[in-house]
This record gives sequence, structure tokens and C-alpha cells, in this order.
Amino acid sequence: MGVTERMWDALSKVIRMDAKVERLAGTVKDQQIKIETLTERVIRLETALEIGLATQKKKQLKGKQ
Repeated sequence: MGVTERMWDALSKVIRMDAKVERLAGTVKDQQIKIETLTERVIRLETALEIGLATQKKKQLKGKQ
């Protein structure tokens, strides 16, 4: 195996590796978007729960008076 052939193989590996890294970066970006969407949903659910609990507590206090 000559030097040129080894250099060509190394260059080919780097190019393939670059393609894999780009695909991985795309996957990571998609996962980050999904995580952010889920975080937003959890925040909305927490807010709804807190409002519901506060309303329930307020009704209980009015019932005791």
C-alpha cells in the first residue's frame, strides 16, 4: 500500500466521519426541540395544577366561613 493510497483512505474516512457528525448534529437538534416542547408542556401543566389547587383551597376556605 503506497503513501498516496493511505492518504486517500485517510481522507475518505475523514469525509465519511464528517457526514456522520453532520447527521448526529441534526439528530441532536431535533431532540433539543422535542425537549424544549416537552418542557413548555410541563410548565403549562404545572401552572394549571397550581391554579386548580389554589381555586380548590379558596373554595374550602369560603365553605368554612
